Amino acid sequence: MDSFALIVIAVIALLVLAVVLIGILYPGSGAEQLDWRQTRSAELEYTNEIDDLEQMQEAVNAKRRARGAAEISHHELKAEIDRELAGIHEDPQLEQEDLAQLLEARNARRRKRGEAEQTLEEFERSLVAGSDGGSQ
Repeated sequence: MDSFALIVIAVIALLVLAVVLIGILYPGSGAEQLDWRQTRSAELEYTNEIDDLEQMQEAVNAKRRARGAAEISHHELKAEIDRELAGIHEDPQLEQEDLAQLLEARNARRRKRGEAEQTLEEFERSLVAGSDGGSQ
């Protein structure tokens, strides 16, 4: 390597080192230097979220009133959602259909790559092994 290349590399390294040292040693943060502030506080975000939820609940209740059904409170709506979610996870037929669809998709990819297809038992073992050992 000739001396010109060494000098150019050394100058670039010194410039990078100088910029890093200025960033570390200069008092304050970059946000202060740029006079940057968040546009909204966390408290305002929280109140906006509550307002959004209230508007959604009012929309649900408006549709229920239009159908002639009774209005639903926030707690009743949450309980209904929880019941529906619990029902989804407890339906073994639905779970078997999901597994069959996932297995078919996986086997289609395996066929495309020229690999052997998996059986349902092998697929279920790979899912259990994947959840125990991290990623698949």
